[in-house]
Amino acid sequence: MVSTAPPSAFHRRRRGLLAAACMAASALLAAASAATPAAGTEPAPPQALDVLHWWTSVSERRAADHLDARLAEVGIQWRDTAIAGGAGMAAAKVMKGRLLSGRPPAVSQLIGAVLRDWADLGLVLELDGVARQGEWARTLFPAVQAHVTHRGHVVAAPLGVHRINVLLYNRRLFDRLKLAPPQDWAAAERAAQALRQAGYLPVAWSDEPWQVATVFEALLLAEGGPALYQRLIVERDPDAYGRLAVGRALERLRWWRSLGSSGERPWTEAAREVAADRAGMLIMGDWAKGELMALGSQLGESFDCLPVPGTAGSHLYSIDTLAMLTGDYSRQSVQERMAAQLFSAPVQQGYNRIKGSVPVRRDIDPQALDSCARDSWLTFSRADAPRLPSLAHRMAADEALKDALMATVHRYAVDQRQGTEATQRRLATLVRALHKPPVTGTP
Repeated sequence: MVSTAPPSAFHRRRRGLLAAACMAASALLAAASAATPAAGTEPAPPQALDVLHWWTSVSERRAADHLDARLAEVGIQWRDTAIAGGAGMAAAKVMKGRLLSGRPPAVSQLIGAVLRDWADLGLVLELDGVARQGEWARTLFPAVQAHVTHRGHVVAAPLGVHRINVLLYNRRLFDRLKLAPPQDWAAAERAAQALRQAGYLPVAWSDEPWQVATVFEALLLAEGGPALYQRLIVERDPDAYGRLAVGRALERLRWWRSLGSSGERPWTEAAREVAADRAGMLIMGDWAKGELMALGSQLGESFDCLPVPGTAGSHLYSIDTLAMLTGDYSRQSVQERMAAQLFSAPVQQGYNRIKGSVPVRRDIDPQALDSCARDSWLTFSRADAPRLPSLAHRMAADEALKDALMATVHRYAVDQRQGTEATQRRLATLVRALHKPPVTGTP
């Protein structure tokens, strides 16, 4: 397991040198930008950065292409290394292998506890100078600022905020069958019955463990409310797993699964079922909205979205971030320019519109967002709204605890022999055995 001990004296000395280098590099960049090139000189060739990520669906690919194009405008070449695999698990293995073999990419998609682990090893470039110059602390949502700050240093460039507690439904089928939008569980149950009787799949579903966990954490929030979710997932109180609401969430998970077709498959196939009028409902993060739109479905006509019943006013979130890897520091100035460009308002708005997420900036006009994104952004921006980190998407726990809880929930969902109360006890035991106090974003 990766150590999370305080940084050594070596790391502290290096951070001091790095901060000085960042300031010097920023000054040089500003001077270079202000200078007028001599007549007849050719523009400098683009400076390439190898970017490792797991954005491989139609919408994700288009979002990455948008970043590529916007970076090219400032002389940076996005050299793409996309690793397919649900929830980035395959990409995480490739990333670890390249780091351990001394061949780190210049940039990598790192999120949550994994980002903090690599930062503790001194492998992530600190972006304090970029953040100061771009006034990130003033412009970022505080929750995002805390997420990209580790031991007092900014360690990643934030791209967008995804909402996990989203129920997408096929509006064409609902209109055809004269069904009310599934704003509560009673309406969802009536819709499921009518869809099945009409020959449609009520629910698009996959037995992939991370997809099962994505649905479960939304149902946990729905059944237990924000306070219990906080105790269970953020504070990791093992005694809270005995609550009746946890049992209800597990049982509703099995019911929801019974409304779809079993078997493991990519989330993109579930989205295609909704787009092709084969399935009526899908619980998935709002990246599925981006995928449906990329497949030609029109929000408000072909499909629509709502918070999962029982979770309106709460935001279960995951944050997209790109970390700049240290290597030999030869690419530092280009990496810093890239981080600054990724935070610019036009890049933020274009990327998140395609990806399905919302900008990390507080200074945008929410009226420019689609209806689903607007509700997500406004909820996330409210000071009194519960903002809760996703377990399934690495926001709330280290890899060992996340994987153990996901495996237990998955086993319960697919194996009817697993009892509800026994599963609750198993979850409590895992939390008790594997819990580590979370590392905060400040020293």
